[in-house]
Amino acid sequence: MRYLVALAWVLAVALANPAELLKEGAYQAAYREALDAGQYVLAARAASFYALYQAQDRKEKEAWFDRAEKAARKAIQADPNDPEGYFELARALGRLAQYRGILQSLSLASAVRDNLNKALALKPDHAGALVALALWNLELAQKGVGWLYGARIGRVVPLFEKAIRLEPKAIIHRVEYAGALARMGKRKAALAQLQVALSLAPKDARDRYEQERAQRLLNQILGR
Repeated sequence: MRYLVALAWVLAVALANPAELLKEGAYQAAYREALDAGQYVLAARAASFYALYQAQDRKEKEAWFDRAEKAARKAIQADPNDPEGYFELARALGRLAQYRGILQSLSLASAVRDNLNKALALKPDHAGALVALALWNLELAQKGVGWLYGARIGRVVPLFEKAIRLEPKAIIHRVEYAGALARMGKRKAALAQLQVALSLAPKDARDRYEQERAQRLLNQILGR
């Protein structure tokens, strides 16, 4: 009996750990626990993941990306030398741009770039920031406003390739790269990245969500 009580206590403590909650896909709980514990980077990440993978509609997604932005700003204030704070802020702002008017979205473009550059200045091998910067270049170049911000389509593939060399088993990098390649008309290369993404073993809930996204994109490209 004592053993069972002790085991239950250990499990409860483990589940209350924001990092474990994040891994299991309990993103709302991870956000609350991380925020209460002053772990603002984890709080921002959990809020973004909830918005990306579990939020039900546009309004809810925007609200959670807004929470991610606020938590990321707290992370930067708490530790200006942590690259993760700038990365999470860039991610939140980049997503929020999808829900704002055109003028505000364009003004956010500079903030996304600047925060990604800060993350990379602090950690040049930050693969996630390299992927985000590749997508930033693609998005602005394809919208025809890249020249205003220094975004170039020619930077997309080199940035993705560098990120994948750094983290070859990161499923999300492969899925994002496949999406970018498909947008650039490189269908065969996109399919190759998706096949790799689907062959990798998922480590957490986010990986499983990304493999579902990979399968949807694969079906879309193949016209299924």
